[in-house]
Amino acid sequence: MQPLRKADPSTIAGYRLLGRLGAGGMGVVYLARSTGGALAALKLIRAEHAADPGFRERFRREARAAERITGRWVVRVLGADPEAREPWLATEYVPGPSLAEAVGLHGALPETTVRALGARLADALTDMHEAGLVHRDVKPGNVLLALDGPRLIDFGIARTAGATALTATDAMIGTPGFLAPEQARVAGSGEVGPAADVFSLGCVLAYALTGERPFGTGAVAAVVYRTVHEEPDLAEVPDTILPLVTACLAKDPADRPTAAEVREALGRADGPAGDWLPDGLPALIGRRSSRVLDLPVPDPTVLVDDEPPQGTSRRRFLIGGAAVAVAGAGGLTAYLLSRTPPGSAGGGGTGTGARLAAYTIGVVTDLSGATKADGRAQERGARLAVETLNARADRPFDLALKVLDDGGDPKRAKAAARTLAGLGNLAAVLGPTVTGTDIATHDELFAHKVPLVSVVASTLASDLAGQGNDQAYFEARASPDIMVVAFARWLNEHDRRRTAVIEDRAGGRASWFAARLLREYPPSSPSGGVTSHPVEAGSEDFESAVRQALATGPDSLYYAGTSPRRAALCAKALVRQGFKGACGTGEQVLQPEFLSLAGPAAEGWYFGTSYVDPGRMPAGKQFTAAYRERWKLPATAPVERYATETYDTVHWIAQALRTALANKAEYVAPAVTSGLRQAPYEGIAKAYRPDLRNSKDAELKAVFFWQVRGGVPTYLGPFATAAKED
Repeated sequence: MQPLRKADPSTIAGYRLLGRLGAGGMGVVYLARSTGGALAALKLIRAEHAADPGFRERFRREARAAERITGRWVVRVLGADPEAREPWLATEYVPGPSLAEAVGLHGALPETTVRALGARLADALTDMHEAGLVHRDVKPGNVLLALDGPRLIDFGIARTAGATALTATDAMIGTPGFLAPEQARVAGSGEVGPAADVFSLGCVLAYALTGERPFGTGAVAAVVYRTVHEEPDLAEVPDTILPLVTACLAKDPADRPTAAEVREALGRADGPAGDWLPDGLPALIGRRSSRVLDLPVPDPTVLVDDEPPQGTSRRRFLIGGAAVAVAGAGGLTAYLLSRTPPGSAGGGGTGTGARLAAYTIGVVTDLSGATKADGRAQERGARLAVETLNARADRPFDLALKVLDDGGDPKRAKAAARTLAGLGNLAAVLGPTVTGTDIATHDELFAHKVPLVSVVASTLASDLAGQGNDQAYFEARASPDIMVVAFARWLNEHDRRRTAVIEDRAGGRASWFAARLLREYPPSSPSGGVTSHPVEAGSEDFESAVRQALATGPDSLYYAGTSPRRAALCAKALVRQGFKGACGTGEQVLQPEFLSLAGPAAEGWYFGTSYVDPGRMPAGKQFTAAYRERWKLPATAPVERYATETYDTVHWIAQALRTALANKAEYVAPAVTSGLRQAPYEGIAKAYRPDLRNSKDAELKAVFFWQVRGGVPTYLGPFATAAKED
C-alpha cells in the first residue's frame, strides 16, 4: 500500500481514505474506512473514462452484479454510485494475499487446504449461479485468502447468463490459462454460462495443488490453443482429487459438474474455517492486518469554500436551512429537460469545488423475479430523483443510491437489508415489491432503527417486527383493501343498483375483505343490493359462478381477487354469457397478463389503483418528458407504474434528511425517521404523509381510477372526481 498523494481526496461519499492499494489507467483503488469504522477497498474511476457511456454501463453492471451476491465467500459491497461524475464502488477489505501471491511465495498448497478452498469457492459460485449470474473471470488473482476462508472478488465482467455482451465484437472475455474453451472461442454470450466458471475453478484447483497452470504459460495464442484443443497437464494433481479436477476441465460444458456438485464432492463449505491454511500464510495475513490497524489517519485535504459577502460559509448557510425547497409537484424545472447527462464534465457540481457530505438511500427491490417490471420502475424513478437532487447547485449534501436485487425472495431481501444496514452513511431504504420481501426487509432493518418506506408492497402492521410500534415503517401508498372504493363510487355516481361479486377465494383475505365491504356498504344504498358468488381456490370454474351471478340480474360486477390470470378467466366467462354491464376490480389485476389473456373481454373494465400516469397530469408533464429522455423511451411510451411514486418518495426522504442535518442530528437514520413523521411532502402523484394509513381522508386521496380503453389501461384521475365522468 502507498500513502495518499496531495491530489487525492480525503473522503469519498463518507468514506475516509487511508492510502492507495493500487492504481491504473482506469482509476485508483483506495483503502478507506467507513463512518462506522469498517475497512473498505474503494475503487474510484477517473472522470474521463466515466464520460464514455459504454464504460459507465460496464461499471454500472459490475456494481449491480456485485450487489446481488451476498454469500459468505465473496467480498460484500458496502456502497456504490455508478452515476457519480467519478463513479465509485466500495467493498469489504480483505488484508490477506491473493491465491496467486500465496502460491508464488509458498509454492503448491496441501490437498486439505485446496479442498477447503475449492468447497468455499464452489459455494460462492453456486450462490452466483442461483442468482442468474456468471463470474467469467475466476482466477488465482481474484481469490483473496483470509484467516476464516477465501473470498472471491472482482465482478467487473460478471453478467446475467445469456445477456448481451457489452464488450467489443469478438473480444475474448476472461484470463487466458483460466478461461473455458467456449470463452476462448469467443462464443456467443448465450453459450458462456455457469459451466464456464466451473472450468475456471478446475484450473484454479490444479494451480493451487501443483503451482503450475494446467494449460502452461507463454504467448496468449498458444495458451488459448491448448485450452481449446489439448488436454490439461494434471500429472502432479493427487489421485484422490484428480477425477474431480478432470471433470471440471471437460471441453464440453455439458460434461462438467455444477458448482453445487463440486462443493459436495470437496466437503462442506460451511464447516469450521479455522486452521485451513498451511504454516506461514496465517502469519503473513496477521502481519498485514496489524499494519492496517496501525495506520495513522491522514490529515484531511483542505478545501476552501467561496464565502458570500456576509461572511457566512455557503455550506453552513445551506445546512442551516436556507435551502428548504426540493423539486416537487410543480418544481421540476427546465433542468430536467436540458440537463447534462450523469458523468459528463458539466453536471452535478456546487460551483465551489468543495466536496459535500454524501448519504445513501438504499433500494431493495425485485430486478429479476416475477415483479421485476415494478422493480425496474422503482430503480428508474429513484435514480432520476437522485440525479435531479444532486444537480441542484444549492444542495446541502450529495445522495448516493444503492440498489439491491431481492428477486422477490425474502431470504435475499433480508441479506440485502443486512448489507445496507452496514453502511455508515445510510439515510433510509425503500422499495420491496411484495409482502414477503417487505416484511423481511423491515425486520432486518428494525434493530438498526433505519426507516423503510414501501412504495409498492403493503403489509399489515401486526406482521412486522415490533408490530408496527417501531415508528420507522412507512407505506407511501393506500392499502389495497380500499381500492374497491373507486369502483363503488362510480356505481354510486351512475346509479347502478344491483352488483354481483365474483369472490375468488384464491385471493385469500383480500378477496374476502372486498366482498364483505361491498355487501356491508352496497352502492346506491339503501335501494342497492349486492350478491356474492364464490369460486374456490382449487377451482377454475368461473363459468358456473358467472352463471349464478347473472341469474340475479345485476347491472354491474366486481371481481374480488388478486390474480390477473383468474380475472381474465372471469372476464371471458362474462363475455361468453352475454353480460353487458360495468366490471371492476383492484390494482393487483391490472397487469399485462390480464390484458393479454382476456383480450377483448378486458375492454371497459375499471380499476382502483395506488399509482398515477404522470403524463395525464398537469404537474407531471415535465417529469414524464425527463423520464423518457433519461431512459431513452419513445415519446409516446407511458411511465411505468410506481416510477412516479418512487421519485416522489426519494424527495420526501431528502426533505427529512435535510431537516435532520439542520438539527445537527448525531444519528442520521433515526433522525430521518423523525423527519418523515413530522412533515408531509407534496409530490407529483399525491401528498405523502406519515399518517396516510391512519387517516381515511388522506388515504382516500391516494386512490386513483383507471379504465381499459382500446385495449390500453387509461388513467382517469383521482377516483372521487373521475368516477363522476361517463
